[in-house]
Amino acid sequence: MAAQEPAESASDEESQSFDVVFVGARVIDPETGLDAVRDVGVTGDRIAAVSASPLGSRLGEGGVLIDGRGKVLAPGFVDLHAHGQSAEANEYQVRDGVTTALELEWGYPAVGAWLEARRGRSRVHYGASASHGMLRSLLTPSLAAQRDEVEASFVEVSRESDPLRSFQGAVAESFYEAVPPQQFAELAEILDHGLAEGALGIGMAHQYFPGATRAEILSVFELAAARSAPIFTHVRSMGVDAIQEVLANAAVTGAPLHIVHLNSSSMDDLPTTLRLIGHAQRRGLDVTTEAYPYTAGSTGLQSAIFDPGWQQRLGIDYGDLQWQDTGERLTAESFERYRAEGGTVILHFMREEMIELAMATPFVIVASDGMPFAPGAHPRSAGTFSRVLGRYVRERGVLTLADAIARMSYHPARRLEAIAPQMRRKGRVQVGADADLVLFDPDTVIDTATFEEGLAFSRGIEQVLVAGELVVRDGATQEVFPGRPVRSRYADAAGD
Repeated sequence: MAAQEPAESASDEESQSFDVVFVGARVIDPETGLDAVRDVGVTGDRIAAVSASPLGSRLGEGGVLIDGRGKVLAPGFVDLHAHGQSAEANEYQVRDGVTTALELEWGYPAVGAWLEARRGRSRVHYGASASHGMLRSLLTPSLAAQRDEVEASFVEVSRESDPLRSFQGAVAESFYEAVPPQQFAELAEILDHGLAEGALGIGMAHQYFPGATRAEILSVFELAAARSAPIFTHVRSMGVDAIQEVLANAAVTGAPLHIVHLNSSSMDDLPTTLRLIGHAQRRGLDVTTEAYPYTAGSTGLQSAIFDPGWQQRLGIDYGDLQWQDTGERLTAESFERYRAEGGTVILHFMREEMIELAMATPFVIVASDGMPFAPGAHPRSAGTFSRVLGRYVRERGVLTLADAIARMSYHPARRLEAIAPQMRRKGRVQVGADADLVLFDPDTVIDTATFEEGLAFSRGIEQVLVAGELVVRDGATQEVFPGRPVRSRYADAAGD
């Protein structure tokens, strides 16, 4: 991609016609720094022109002319942390400006089968990491003897619309067990196979599988370093020491590292963990991080996070927990009942000052940690990106509009470029870039989903293109499914 705004080029010659033309929009391209009124022409699935001259007269037959005056045209948002992968979840994502939604924290255990099952069914581009937490189960005492059956279930579950919870349930009994050291090499082979199927790195959510020893974690970092494959980690506990563990592993092995939801993994230690990551980056380590703009988290109540002592570890009590399916706040009695039953809870446990700090820190990527679809799901599943633009840019001035757009599109794309070269065409508004674009009203854009009322579409997201197709047109969802797989460079991507 060009390092600066290109002049009119052969791709923008007068004879060319366009399928879509945006007229008079404020175009923000994070890579070149362009922030100016431009017309943008799209042909097929690529941006064909970014011009200070009018392009409307060159609209092709049957093309779409979009009035962008007073609006912002930006690269479509790239969400590195999206557990919701169903059609329902995708609709909320595109209505929030997302054009690429990836499952990288947990990942999936049969990435090839899942990618194939998604073909032609997604409004957004999609991809996943290889799941350390699920694949390690094949080598643990409780499941090793059932390996063939477990692997077959991985393929079968990959066909579900939102498979994460089913995957987790299938291997939950292994979470408290260690992989024997003599099988670390085999674990590396299993994860390496995932990369060959197209996995975008290794998902390592080891707070959820506390049986993983520090030696096992280090062995996975060694594989990641050998393959230059990023590890996407939900660290082993909430606080400084867990961040230091993964930073140390990255430093000694050279593995690329991305630490998910630093806000919830740090709580009030966020100033210290931000300092740690800043120092690591200045020392040349390939380390990135992300945060979401809400003071509550969400996870499974049956998970290890709620093992005895959780009140002390999290600094909260039963009344700070909200049951996703009913909205009720928990009591000691309902906690025990729902924990035995299993399901999703919302945790109100972070301070707004820490969220503002994360949003104000330039190297922190914005990612949603959006949940599998449910009507009462955490509002981050529907409103993360509009909330940043409305609450933290327009209303509070915590960061600039250009910075927010970069951290929601260009920076996440950059995180993946080494493992997935196709990401070099995303996160940009330039000739030759993928036509993944969002047009929004900077004066009205805001999230509308709430903890009390559940999911709702964001406001102010007017047009969204994915691979050149309008998936949101005039603020309404379109029944088109142009999303394509995002695969690692180790996969055979023929035909994509």
